[in-house]
Amino acid sequence: MTGPEARIVAAARGWIGTPYVHQASRKGAGTDCLGLLRGVWREVVGAEPEVVPPYTADWSEAGRREELRAAAERWLWPVAAGDEGPGQVLLFRMRAGAVAKHLGISVPGAEGESFVHAYTGHGVVESPLSAPWARRIVGRFAFPVQE
Repeated sequence: MTGPEARIVAAARGWIGTPYVHQASRKGAGTDCLGLLRGVWREVVGAEPEVVPPYTADWSEAGRREELRAAAERWLWPVAAGDEGPGQVLLFRMRAGAVAKHLGISVPGAEGESFVHAYTGHGVVESPLSAPWARRIVGRFAFPVQE
């Protein structure tokens, strides 16, 4: 793996061990899943494209608005089925019928695809993209970077 994907994977893995802190985005100090994505964006793309407004832990569940998905569609490139690969942003719906509200970054794992994500109670970790996680994916996106 070379090029932008390698830079994205290295940047994401560089956050592993950062504690989970809601609405934060500081490597080593604290982050949530969106903060992880924002931090990797700053490392590989540059300045963040928009100010992130304050948000609650339940995101937009009460209003049933797909705000996280809409932001991903504004700033990231959609990935077509069959084009999956490392360095992509994974958008998860944590339960059927709920809004998408979790993010991770795909990385090559020891036994298949894994992903780096900030997880409540665990901080930033690398997890295998097991069947329970894979079935929750509702979108894959690429960072807007080129060779």
